[in-house]
Amino acid sequence: MKEKSLNKKTVERFYAVYADAWKTRDPAKIVTIFTPDATYSEYFFKKPFVGTAEIKKYWQKVIAGDQSDIHFKLLNIYIDNQTAIVEWEADFFNSKEQKRIHLREVEILEVVGGKIKSLREYWHSQRI
Repeated sequence: MKEKSLNKKTVERFYAVYADAWKTRDPAKIVTIFTPDATYSEYFFKKPFVGTAEIKKYWQKVIAGDQSDIHFKLLNIYIDNQTAIVEWEADFFNSKEQKRIHLREVEILEVVGGKIKSLREYWHSQRI
């Protein structure tokens, strides 16, 4: 049976949850948009986080642990079948560096069964 095509509304829903989980620093919320065996690649040349337990652990340590006062803006969404390319930007306070950070990011999502099966991040940041 062919999977229902991915649409902009579904991707916007993912990022409403993503932004809310980030702003509220809620690792349990972020994993609700991923398949149980999802992969999350933060760095291109490093092993991805595999499964919602690893994704949640990453968010607990890095996102909830080091980042606060988050402002998030979704910029563009491009869809091809079950793949979405999403561009967004954010700024936040990084407690580790004691600096405010501006981040611009592109993510490539592979979606299966209405959830994210694979997320790959490509980003650049600067202190502000």
